[in-house]
Parts: sequence; structure tokens; C-alpha cells
Amino acid sequence: MTIYIMLLNWTEQGIRNVKESPKRLDAAKKMLADMGGQIKSVYMTMGSHDLIMVYEAPDDAISARFTLMLGMNGNARTTTLKAFPEQAYREIIASLK
Repeated sequence: MTIYIMLLNWTEQGIRNVKESPKRLDAAKKMLADMGGQIKSVYMTMGSHDLIMVYEAPDDAISARFTLMLGMNGNARTTTLKAFPEQAYREIIASLK
């Protein structure tokens, strides 16, 4: 499965209802699991982002659908990064000519 890193910032709606955030996270975990993926870890952060999520999805289309479905709820704005684990990184670098 492909690994993705999602950077999240609460919208005005999301921060106004921040006490509901754990329930929203549980719903997101179920939503992604129903699509064949898994949220691996979530961190609340200080700085330019409110949360960081690391998750796996079967492919980019599933990741895009998951991201769009989260956005439709209106509680967070997201930026998603496709991540390459160390072994893939090493293979990519080794393939350079």
C-alpha cells in the first residue's frame, strides 16, 4: 500500500466544534478502512499545521476520494503528500544515471 502524509488545519467551523474532533477522527478512520486503507498515526501539532496524519491507501484514487470526503465535511483544510519509504527512496536514488 502507498503511504500518505496529510497536513490538516481546522477551519472556523472545525475549531468552533473542536471538542467533536475525536469523534470526527474515529469516523475518518472507519471511512478509510471501508475503502481498504488505514490511518497509521495522528499527531496534534503546534506551528503552521493543527494535525498531521499518516495513512495508507491502496492507490492515489482512494487517497484522493478520502481527502475530498474529509474536505466535504468543512472542518479542515488539507494538504496531502505521497511518501516514499526508505527502501523506495534508496531504489529511486540508485536508479539515477
